[in-house]
Amino acid sequence: MRLDPELLEAYRCALYVVYGAPDLVIRIGERNAALDALLDEDGADTAAYLTAANPNGELQDETANEVSCSALHQALADAGYTCFAGEGRDPAGHWPAEPSVLAVGISRREATVMGRSYEQSAIVFIEHGNAPELVILGCA
Repeated sequence: MRLDPELLEAYRCALYVVYGAPDLVIRIGERNAALDALLDEDGADTAAYLTAANPNGELQDETANEVSCSALHQALADAGYTCFAGEGRDPAGHWPAEPSVLAVGISRREATVMGRSYEQSAIVFIEHGNAPELVILGCA
């Protein structure tokens, strides 16, 4: 599906941060040894970086984003996934940070379903040993 070119570029350049000491920063197309180590700790081969913020690429207020992202995090935890909180950051500063979650052990199919159910245009899918991939879900 086609995505607005500016939004697509923002997704590709974003920093997908998992809170920690230190923070784990995920970038599209760049292999990440620390991310692989996190997957190893959980005995998982896959993960997805998801948000429920700003559905359809439309800015929402902070409270609405926090409520929807909390619901996403709870749904993932209820499904049995190990979850780590984080935020998607725009290094250019045009978009505010989006509360997000890394779900460890989730399949590509389930991550896609979750992303679509929260009206997201894209998700980040991770397979152990490979560079994180931007998966386009719909138009915005």
